[in-house]
Amino acid sequence: MAVLTGCSSPAPYHYTYVPGKTAVVHRGYAVVPAAAPAKVKAAIEAGNQIAGLPYRRGGGHGQLHDSAYDCSGSASFVLRKAGLLNDTLTSTTFRRYGDHGKGDWISVYARKGHVFLVVAGLRFDTGYGAGAKGPHWTTASRPANGCVIRHPEGL
Repeated sequence: MAVLTGCSSPAPYHYTYVPGKTAVVHRGYAVVPAAAPAKVKAAIEAGNQIAGLPYRRGGGHGQLHDSAYDCSGSASFVLRKAGLLNDTLTSTTFRRYGDHGKGDWISVYARKGHVFLVVAGLRFDTGYGAGAKGPHWTTASRPANGCVIRHPEGL
């Protein structure tokens, strides 16, 4: 896959179910697929811990555990709890996180002003569509205009 820049418009996120590999959403929480590696299971468990909390600009940046999260705070929380990140990043700094391109298990879609994750095929995001606010799991499609796609090494 080609290296993506801030001017790229990669394909939008679309959920595609793959038995045994893709997570599903049940009552707002992600269900871990059987074949997921330990770090992916940890990422899903972390996302489930904060799913449904409210959105707050700067939320999750001053402390790991917070009462509300913004996009980069929630992405940082998930990756930190999974042992894939040491500190909180902003949406802009996520553009340099990990390796280029989509991962097999975890992908980070980052642009100036917003970041969301795809973990085991499910989107973990704080916005877009149906008035969603705050960290949540969804199978809803989302454009990726201006995003750079990155992934943790090996995942």
